[in-house]
Amino acid sequence: MALLTFQLPDGTTRSTEVVQVLNAGYAGRSQADVAAHVAELAELGVPAPSVTPALYPVSPYLAQHTERVSVQHGRTSGEAEWALVVDSEGELLLTAACDHTDRELEVHGVAWSKNASPDVLARRAWRLADVEERLDDLALRAWVTHDGRETLIQNGTLAELLTPGYWADVLRERGDLVPGTVLISGTIPMTEGVDQFAERWRVELSDPATGDVIDLAYDVVRMPAPIG
Repeated sequence: MALLTFQLPDGTTRSTEVVQVLNAGYAGRSQADVAAHVAELAELGVPAPSVTPALYPVSPYLAQHTERVSVQHGRTSGEAEWALVVDSEGELLLTAACDHTDRELEVHGVAWSKNASPDVLARRAWRLADVEERLDDLALRAWVTHDGRETLIQNGTLAELLTPGYWADVLRERGDLVPGTVLISGTIPMTEGVDQFAERWRVELSDPATGDVIDLAYDVVRMPAPIG
């Protein structure tokens, strides 16, 4: 099992051995906007979910702290998200995440596309209880790099997404709110005209009340061509 370790603002660390990873999809707080997004994706050949919001299980080893994501082709990209982590003591942690997704596979099945690359998690986290009262003010941003130049591609707040509390209730009802569970939130819109198929992704989750920032970054590296 993958072991994740997070540093908290007080300098202590919390760890958990990942037993399950769940990726939320179509998880905007405005389901009218979600319906419009589903229609847009349908025009690109991405199958619509049977219900929204959706929840896609992915392989537990895909939750990683890493600075490098290896991919098979040039049409993969990240998504700025938050992650809810149940640590080994059962406490809920909140951190930044980037769900790297295979866009070629996405047209065949969203769950397949989510299992093709890691969910990259930051190495720092907050206790959910410490920020829960101001969740909607937390900022979520992502940048992509092309030829060494970084461009902002996502910029929003957690007010745009269903809350960690919402998903904690869903998991509790399913019996899945257990140590080692990682839930990835779903993402916010990308800026139109910015190329998402980048050589590097960087994500920040920031708290304007304290100035604290949780971040992650990784390079996207093409694997060698197959033989045979």
